Amino acid sequence: MINPQSEVYDDAATVTPSDTVNQGWTFDAIAVGGAGNVAVVFASGEAVTLTGLLAGTVYRVRGTRINSTNTTATSLVALRYR
Repeated sequence: MINPQSEVYDDAATVTPSDTVNQGWTFDAIAVGGAGNVAVVFASGEAVTLTGLLAGTVYRVRGTRINSTNTTATSLVALRYR
């Protein structure tokens, strides 16, 4: 089990939002470079749009894809623990 108090992210990848193509791996967080909304597809397959996300913030959310529909935030980076 990951302890978010003491663990650091080991991998990162730029996100290209897509309504059909998953990220290459399940991510544990998203870093938002430009404020806006992010439409996340969770590992369970459920999709939700997180609204009003702030620039320069890391949001701990486990997912497999960021949908392009409803995503307005920019400069997204997927982060994960190994």
